[in-house]
Parts: sequence; structure tokens; C-alpha cells
Amino acid sequence: MTELSKTPVPDRAEHNAFFPSEYSLSQYTAPKTDFDGVKFAKAYTGGKHKVLMVATDERYLQMQNGKWFSTGNHPVETLLPMLHIHKAGFEIDVATLSGNHAKFEMWAMPQEDQAVAEIYQEYLPKLDKPAKLADIIDAATAPDSPYIAVLIPGGHGAFNKIPESREIKRLLDWALANDRFVITLCHGPAALAAAALDRADADFPFKGYELCVFPDALDEGANIDIGYMPGKLPWLLAARLEQLGMKVMNQGISGQVHQDRKLLTGDSPLAGNKLGILAAQELLKAVGAA
Repeated sequence: MTELSKTPVPDRAEHNAFFPSEYSLSQYTAPKTDFDGVKFAKAYTGGKHKVLMVATDERYLQMQNGKWFSTGNHPVETLLPMLHIHKAGFEIDVATLSGNHAKFEMWAMPQEDQAVAEIYQEYLPKLDKPAKLADIIDAATAPDSPYIAVLIPGGHGAFNKIPESREIKRLLDWALANDRFVITLCHGPAALAAAALDRADADFPFKGYELCVFPDALDEGANIDIGYMPGKLPWLLAARLEQLGMKVMNQGISGQVHQDRKLLTGDSPLAGNKLGILAAQELLKAVGAA
């Protein structure tokens, strides 16, 4: 039996860019997810409340060694939460920072998962032609905003521009001030760093919050050792959020999810289904439908 390579695979579309190694994909991806149906009793039918998902529009993340990681949003971390939220009766609008289409790590798409394929196809028009966040930010944060939650999916692509975006900062500030949900997992919580822009660390609005996030130890260790990434990340996510005063609740990746007030988080792709279930339950409760 041929051993799978732990060498990152060159991306033929970009100079000095790499996909994860064959071995790492054998460890980190699967043809099916753990989705086994929705867990709520009755969907919301009011039609008034929606969810705003901010996806990444950047594929290439430069590592400390100058190499580029060919990344994006992780499909399981994006589509499983979307699936539960959508089935619960909440329409999802999609935005990116530029208005360019959402980028996916297609190498992690669970090819034999019909439920995931169906939600992907349903939302493909919005993923292909999302709103530009700056164009909708006034309406999204207005007193009559239709949004009950902000969803920021994971994948290392969430490191690109999102943590430095003042539109993201404004969206998060609005969500906190107006008791809206923020739903994110794995590397998606990189977006929370945007709330620190133009503030002293002591004034970080998520200070004291608990969350689950992808562990720095894996990004510094196994993810490089097995060739998932072509080098070290530009900065470490959990360390940055802890520096800002957040408390990371997980050590490894077990599919752990956590709720602290209206912040719903998960540790990895393994948490995608559980986070979707939690999000659907909490959204339904918030609109009095559960």
C-alpha cells in the first residue's frame, strides 16, 4: 500500500501556493458528515427574522515563510450550521467584504453527503453573488434590521481581511448592543479580533466571554507536521483572543460547542453539526417558536 504524502500540494493557479497534503486530507476530511436530521420540533414561520452570514472572499493566506495557503471557508463549518438554521425557518443572507464570491475549501467538501449538497445548491446563487458588506451595513445595523444573528464560518480564510475590517467591527458592536447572536467556529472567531480595532485591549467588548476555537497547538504542530498548511500562520488565534481577555474552553478538537450569552462557538469541523443544532434551538427560542 502506497503511503500518502505529507508534502503540501502545489496549487497550479498561483505562484508559491499550496493545498493540504494528501495525508492531511485523509485525516481531516470525510465523504459524509455526522448530520442525522434536525432536532427541533417546529420551524419558525414568521418570515421576519433572518441571519446574516459573512463569508471570506479571499483564497490565499500568506504564511510566515512567505508561502501561500490555498484556503477559504471550510464547507462543513459553513454548510452544516447553515443547514440547521435554514431548516429552522431562518433565511440566510450572504455578504463578503468585497462583494466577490465566497471562497470554499472545496477539497473538504463531503462529496457523499446529500443534505450538505442540497443546502450548498440552494444557497449557491447567494454564495456566488453575495452582497458587499459595506453596501448593506447601514440596513443590517438599523433599528429595524431583519437580522437576529451574524454567522461567521470557519476555515483559515477567515484570517484574511476580516479581523481588520471596520465593517465587521461595526456589525459585532451592533450585535452586542442589540442582543443579537454571533455564531462562529474553528478559525471563524478570528473575526472577533475586529471588535478590538481602535480600542485599548482593556475595552475589548468580548472580554470575559468564553468560547471554543481551533487550538493553536494544532496550528503550530500537527497542521504543519502533516502538511495541512505550508508554514506557520501569521498570528495565533487562541493566543490573540486570550490576550484580549477571552477564555478558551477547549484543549483539543472533539466537536465541543459552547454558549456564552449570545455568542455560540465550536472547536472545529467536528463541531459543525452540534453548533447548527445549538444555533437553531437558540434562534427558535429567541423568536418564541421553541
